[in-house]
Amino acid sequence: MKLVIANKNYSSWSLRAWLALRAVGQPFEEVRVLLDQPDTRERILEHSPSGRVPCLIDDTLTVWDSLAIIETLAERFPQLWPATAAARAHARAVSAEMHSGFPALRSQMPMNIRRQLPGRGRTPASEADIARVIAIWLDCRKRYGRNGPYLFGSFTAADAMFAPVCFRFQSYGVEPSGEAGAYLATMLAHPAMREWQAAALAESEVVPADELPD
Repeated sequence: MKLVIANKNYSSWSLRAWLALRAVGQPFEEVRVLLDQPDTRERILEHSPSGRVPCLIDDTLTVWDSLAIIETLAERFPQLWPATAAARAHARAVSAEMHSGFPALRSQMPMNIRRQLPGRGRTPASEADIARVIAIWLDCRKRYGRNGPYLFGSFTAADAMFAPVCFRFQSYGVEPSGEAGAYLATMLAHPAMREWQAAALAESEVVPADELPD
């Protein structure tokens, strides 16, 4: 398999698919296309018909959306979703909500692992998004936490979908208390999350659109 991604410091969608592959132990070739370069779109279109990343390439199969990549992987690695039908439905619902929602959190607090910007981007709209994220975490942990430290006990696609939010909370100084705070700490300590963070910190490229002014 080959996974086409963008800069690790900024690309929240790339992180989700990358974590899913790491979670199932599937070997893959990583192809990184830098954002905000004169040839960025041309280079992505060499792999992805949508002109966006991530894009998974597996022999003749091409999948160019993070949630679609996760579902494709789950056909081969069903452990990406919880074991019971009810828990799978719940995990898919919160994953789809993250996939399509939270516009204020995305726009006002862009993922930028290299920066520490406590308190920035905190508007009524982003605060509402933060509150909803924390409510999802608390509900999942209350229902399924007896089975492990992640949203549905063991690490699943739902955790991969919320992983960029964890980096956002770290960068912008969002510090949930109680069970939500414990979940955040667990995610940030995950070996694959630490690997991604180390790579992001080693990058030097800057994407101005994702940099809040000092």
